[in-house]
Amino acid sequence: MFNPSRDQVRQFFIDTWRKHRATELLTPLESMALDWILEHPEYHGDLEREDAMTVEYAVEGGRTNPFLHLSMHLAIAEQLSIDQPPGIRAAYQLMAPKLGAHEAAHQIMECLGQVVWESQRLGKPLDTEGYVELIRQRAGRF
Repeated sequence: MFNPSRDQVRQFFIDTWRKHRATELLTPLESMALDWILEHPEYHGDLEREDAMTVEYAVEGGRTNPFLHLSMHLAIAEQLSIDQPPGIRAAYQLMAPKLGAHEAAHQIMECLGQVVWESQRLGKPLDTEGYVELIRQRAGRF
């Protein structure tokens, strides 16, 4: 299983953005990441910062960590592409026509954040069935 460090994740997004701006060839994963970077112009400056590798995005600062946010987009895109956990794609497809692909992904991101937090707090494995159920519940609201 691929488990990159914080520095590796940051370097990946920084390099992807730099390569895009320099019109260099991107790998397939970088191309997928670039799609999400382009959807978030508010993060472009973060990716260009001299101190991008070390800047902290504390919750108390009221600012979303762009690297975490982009990483979650990539994780969700992968989950949707292979329908893992089972049912995530169908739940997404209920939301996407109503909200748009990007907002539907953000709704899933909220659910993912909740189940990861609960898993960490309780010291238990991620509840994938609960995760998909949360997404279904959100999809039913729209």
